Amino acid sequence: MASGNPFFDDLRSKPEVIDLPQNEDRLDSESVNEPIQTATKPNLIVSSNVRELLECPVCLNAMYPPIHQCLNGHTLCSGCKPRVHNRCPTCRHELGNIRCLALEKVAASLELPCKYQSYGCVGIYPYYSKLKHESQCSYRPYSCPYAGSECTVVGDIPFLVAHLKDDHKVDMHSGSTFNHRYVKSNPHEVENATWMLTVFSCFGQYFCLHFEAFQLGMAPVYIAFLRFMGDDNEAKNYSYSLEVGGNGRKLIWQGVPRSIRDSHRKVRDSFDGLIIQRNMALFFSGGDRKELKLRVTGRIWKEQ
Repeated sequence: MASGNPFFDDLRSKPEVIDLPQNEDRLDSESVNEPIQTATKPNLIVSSNVRELLECPVCLNAMYPPIHQCLNGHTLCSGCKPRVHNRCPTCRHELGNIRCLALEKVAASLELPCKYQSYGCVGIYPYYSKLKHESQCSYRPYSCPYAGSECTVVGDIPFLVAHLKDDHKVDMHSGSTFNHRYVKSNPHEVENATWMLTVFSCFGQYFCLHFEAFQLGMAPVYIAFLRFMGDDNEAKNYSYSLEVGGNGRKLIWQGVPRSIRDSHRKVRDSFDGLIIQRNMALFFSGGDRKELKLRVTGRIWKEQ
């Protein structure tokens, strides 16, 4: 007799044993951006009640094997089990080592849309492959690339361009060449010395030019680098050069812009840009070497 629950009825109609993936291997078989296209099945439409059953009551994330349960049937993910000192967070009974195999089998039967569906991803993925896909989904939103504050805004590229212009008051520039002047009255000061000079629009894409002072050893140095507002595979289609100098001398850097998927700090700390030692920067500035006056010029081009 049917139970009235299509998920458990579906499981009874498939008596074979479902081999559940191990923790370290459960996500490795899925190609990240190739959605599973299958005929429509009843389990494609998952009720909110079933989603809640698969949500850990402690961290509120989706649960993956091993899913633990107490003697009263309350469930918990394996990551949170040690955090609650082996006691059920719902009824306070000892958890022990009981697996909730029924819920694990329910999860194995599900296919769900990517959580970035609203950003354009149309893929449907098995429950145990969805997490890996989402971690690398090409539609996942980008973090705001502004480096002067801890901005938590995320969104697609058009949204972030408008956000940078309206909320951070970043200068926008059209064209593939630039010429910027950087002046600082106290070149020994490092704090509050991070600037995104401008956002460039060229070749139908957007690029962010950063110039900043940071501490390297006992003295500050200056670094300029370019970031691409898009994914790394697209960033590799472009190159750029930077030049700074004075008094008949100059430094030149040529590189590939880094995707804004890499944080500003990660790019900076990898020294992937034009680095200018303070003494050299002051020499380029001329005068009495007490004020920093640097002119950074550059060009962006598309590789053939």
